[in-house]
Amino acid sequence: MKAGIVGLPNVGKSTLFNCLSNAKAQSANFPFCTIEPNIGVVNVPDARLEKLEELVGPEKVVPATVEIVDIAGLVKGASKGEGLGNKFLANIRETDAIIHVLRCFDNDNIVHVDASVDPVRDKGTIDVELQLKDLEAVEKKMERVKKSARTGDKAAQKEFEALVKVKDGLEGFNSVRAIDLTDDEQEFLKPLQLLTSKPILYVCNVDDDSAVSGNAYVDAVKEAVKDEDAEIIILAVGTESDINELEDYEERQLFLEDMGLDEPGSSKLIRAAYKLLNLQTYFTAGVKEVRAWTINIGDTAPQAAGVIHTDFEKGFIRAEVIKYDTFVELGSEAKVKEAGKLGVEGKEYIVQDGDMMNFRFNV
Repeated sequence: MKAGIVGLPNVGKSTLFNCLSNAKAQSANFPFCTIEPNIGVVNVPDARLEKLEELVGPEKVVPATVEIVDIAGLVKGASKGEGLGNKFLANIRETDAIIHVLRCFDNDNIVHVDASVDPVRDKGTIDVELQLKDLEAVEKKMERVKKSARTGDKAAQKEFEALVKVKDGLEGFNSVRAIDLTDDEQEFLKPLQLLTSKPILYVCNVDDDSAVSGNAYVDAVKEAVKDEDAEIIILAVGTESDINELEDYEERQLFLEDMGLDEPGSSKLIRAAYKLLNLQTYFTAGVKEVRAWTINIGDTAPQAAGVIHTDFEKGFIRAEVIKYDTFVELGSEAKVKEAGKLGVEGKEYIVQDGDMMNFRFNV
């Protein structure tokens, strides 16, 4: 599961990527600095993992991870191939969610492709390019489905109706995620991997003074996206990237405190991206290893077991479940068992975020 960072050139995408992944993507003051997408595997910050390490004292700790992709800046006309647009739009299609970076700061030393700072306009530019590309894909699909629909194929007729509904929405400059679609209609659309159907998170890249409360640019973005099902995160990307370069933990904390922050904004962003991808965490804990495992929200116990090994899912018998808060309260698995608070769950159990699990299986 991958989240792609998108936006106009020079809004701070590669700097943000460096901040998140320490992968050192090239970052410079001119458009199209990034051409090939950079991919970083980023640890998901989780205080629960630190607490489990403290209680269990394992030989190693393995955090959950999420993949972040730095995609080159899009420009007006990208849907028609401008500025290597076709290549960059294809990169977005391969991701599962979008992190849209918007420039919300003034700085005469950093050029803007449109010569002025206006994050709402910038958002609109990207939205239109993605919508136009989706419209192109939908119209092509309609041509193929129309023939079958005319022959009386009921499934094809329903698919054609769904495509018409989406086409009308896109022509009204609505992203697919904002169109009211039934589950069946969404199933018809899945193979198209429409760009504007992907869940989205907006990152307002601000100056240091605006890192806590935002500014007028951020207020304008909030107003522009109020009807979207989307989260907004405020981040002073350049400064956070500089802080990340510091090796001394206490020095980093001092810088954050000076900005009025209790933790790096990048940590909040990583967790938000994890949630955006519909992911959650369960834990296994022993003296050899404490590990955070990544699963989809809504996964059953056998599906969660299969993340460790496919044999665990095939031969699943039961799951032994301890709630994280219970483990922290009592301090050990032995004490949880003594208190009668070890749950035994079957194949239908829906795993909850933070569950601590052992699996019994037989292959």
